[in-house]
Amino acid sequence: MWEFRSEQKKFEISGVTIGGSPSERPMVLVGSIFYAKHKVVKDMDNGEFDRLETERQVNLQAELSDKTGIPCALDVIASTTKSMEKFLRFASETSDAPIFMDGSTDDVRIAGTELVTEWGLKDRVIYNSITPDFKQLELEKIREAKIENCLLLAYASTVFTAAGRISTIKELLPKLEEYGVTKTLVDSCVIDVPSLGSASRTILEIKNELGLPVGNGSHNAISTWRGLEKKFGQEARRPSIATAAAVTAAVGGDFCLYGPLHTAPYVFPAVAMVNAAQEQLGLEEGRKPDRTLPLFRIG
Repeated sequence: MWEFRSEQKKFEISGVTIGGSPSERPMVLVGSIFYAKHKVVKDMDNGEFDRLETERQVNLQAELSDKTGIPCALDVIASTTKSMEKFLRFASETSDAPIFMDGSTDDVRIAGTELVTEWGLKDRVIYNSITPDFKQLELEKIREAKIENCLLLAYASTVFTAAGRISTIKELLPKLEEYGVTKTLVDSCVIDVPSLGSASRTILEIKNELGLPVGNGSHNAISTWRGLEKKFGQEARRPSIATAAAVTAAVGGDFCLYGPLHTAPYVFPAVAMVNAAQEQLGLEEGRKPDRTLPLFRIG
């Protein structure tokens, strides 16, 4: 079923493998913390937060990862340089999972690169992200920090189709390589429900043409769905979040930023079910059973 023209690249980041054929590995699930309106945050500008509750959420994701066989990572979002310092330190001390270092502005992300150097985190951090309107200084700081892991956003403002996204990636990829990025992950760019379709097709095309690990932020489809609760009620939100992540898994996504960390209890089982079904195909094709995969853990 999963036949691609290009060799499927696999990157190991902080002990987690990202990439490869969908029938031989589970999709990495990335939970977000310290986002706007995250209830654990008391003062976003100064980086003050409820440490105990945040630890509970981080540990819950890790437990679900162990139960399902789905690898996990953290998306650490900061809006100021001060909050970046506190949030990144917490994540690096509380978990050994890969960290998507996510800043709301390029200045915040650049400040993060200096912390990566100071704290020796270059092998754990994934720079989130480089977009078509990047500042040259961003790439220079990435090179100075010797960050090899970077998320490349397939955002094409003029041609917002799968073809436009792929064209953007092909244009930006050589730039990252020039500045020392050797492990590029592609975000196929979800901004709303309709774009989830184009982003899903982009996953297939990127894997087919370039073989790079590719995924998306599926939760954006839900967070921008204005009529969801109005038309279907608040109870519709949870299954919609889980379904969006499952769609990304079903089309072969290598990773998924599934949204708020506290939604992990219903996202992990949904994705594990999809991955287990894909892994069964691998067994039928003669692949040796790997007992750590969801197929053998969720029953």
